[in-house]
Amino acid sequence: MPMNRLLEYREANTGLSKREKIGQLFMPAAFINDSEEEIQALERLISEQCVGGLCFFHSRVSAATNYEGKKEITYNEQSFKTLQNLVGRYQQKTKHRLLIAIDAEWGLAMRIENTPQYPYAITLGALRDGTDLIFQVGKNIAHDCKQAGVHYNLAPVSDINNNPNNPVIGYRSFGGDKINVYEKSLAYVKGMQSEGVICSIKHFPGHGDTAVDSHLGLPIIEKSKKEMLSNELFPFKELIKENVASIMVGHLSVPALTKDQQISSSISKDIINGLLRNELGFNGVVISDALNMHAVSKNYKVKGELEWLAFDAGNDILCFAEHISEGIETILSNADDTQIEEAFERVWKLKEKAFKAEVEYPKELSKPHFLNEKIAKNCITLCIGNQNNIEALRDEGFLSMSNRPNTDNLFVTSLNQHCNFESITLADKSHKTTNGSIAGEENILISLFPPHVKPTDNFGFTPTEIKLINELIRSKNVVLYLFGNPYAIRLFEYQNAKAVVLAYQDFKAFQEVAAEHFLGNLVAKGKLPVVL
Repeated sequence: MPMNRLLEYREANTGLSKREKIGQLFMPAAFINDSEEEIQALERLISEQCVGGLCFFHSRVSAATNYEGKKEITYNEQSFKTLQNLVGRYQQKTKHRLLIAIDAEWGLAMRIENTPQYPYAITLGALRDGTDLIFQVGKNIAHDCKQAGVHYNLAPVSDINNNPNNPVIGYRSFGGDKINVYEKSLAYVKGMQSEGVICSIKHFPGHGDTAVDSHLGLPIIEKSKKEMLSNELFPFKELIKENVASIMVGHLSVPALTKDQQISSSISKDIINGLLRNELGFNGVVISDALNMHAVSKNYKVKGELEWLAFDAGNDILCFAEHISEGIETILSNADDTQIEEAFERVWKLKEKAFKAEVEYPKELSKPHFLNEKIAKNCITLCIGNQNNIEALRDEGFLSMSNRPNTDNLFVTSLNQHCNFESITLADKSHKTTNGSIAGEENILISLFPPHVKPTDNFGFTPTEIKLINELIRSKNVVLYLFGNPYAIRLFEYQNAKAVVLAYQDFKAFQEVAAEHFLGNLVAKGKLPVVL
């Protein structure tokens, strides 16, 4: 932000009423693909309620609001340009410049089509010594955020994912080891900070060991405080020592940490003011997880009540608050002046810091392929078997089988340039010629691309596909390459395969690297980031 605009912003602080200061704590949702009528409604909200920021999502039927996935998402090839225009438009409607936030855990692509995408956190978790690469990921993502007008990236996920059935964290976590999660979170944070973009580690006090999606219900973690402090809370404790600017509190219940056994962390004074502020010494900005999520929203029917409870518990920013006017009035009626002033000061200082990194003239977005290729080479993991087993299968000849057709399988098409082999898909399994090919071939190279990144419905694999693959593993010499969430390998009898290689992503760079690995041109350097 140019210095004169920053000075004007600072001077404006002196003129805010108490109601306006409360408004600065609210961060309603903004949707990139809204109608003109919806855009104008948000413009009026910004002007009338003096809200402090906006959190952008793709559309009103995307994952942030369409939890059950029953509505069809309309894709917009021009979403990035639309986002830039909307940020500019909304900033024109505010008396005090808006803090613009987004979830860009693996890049703007998490919310916006045709923007740079970097690997999921679980992929980065497989890097043995990848802090330099992760720093660059954070730096590149921050660069892209700035070009969009975004100041505040609600990332990284610093949860320790130690539950294979976790429906909401999983691939978004760096893995199951607390040291690995801390070190990689810190590298990501430092990369973001190098570009001046604010980040928020999440989801305090640790959402990794849950089997309930907090978008739908309230997860409960039945662990002692001692267990939480030694594991789930470890990355947060260490990152607080590194002066991280912001922490997001998740919607989860940890009875050992609260007097109220049923309360969500996000509205618990014991957890926010007690544990986070007083015990762990965090003095930065606390932001709530989205207040529209059913873990909390379905329990509070009176408009403004949830917003008050979230503020009173210690949240400074109320993300995705849906009842702005009622929330402001309830806080105004119930909060004391000191409580309001302390939260406001933290948010105002965060905004001043964030605005210093604004760019007046946007540049090109980052180009992810080269960095993704370096990550792919360093994270590919030999999970089962050894290189000799792969070499033997390659030299003796093999049949290639995949759940993805060759036209969309760069791994197989890359190998075709160097090896002669027949390729079939799982969909071909009923054909007589295919059954004959399988019966007559002892060596099978299987490449699997999980249709879904989350564990729901077996990652998208059908029972028939799972049964066939397991039959092959039991009866043939199978080498298996997985291009997706490593937890998906648990669906199969992978321990009996001759070799299992985890490539983690289906990006072009990752498929090409996997092909080079199969051909013996590079060694697998990665380490499995979770316990299978």
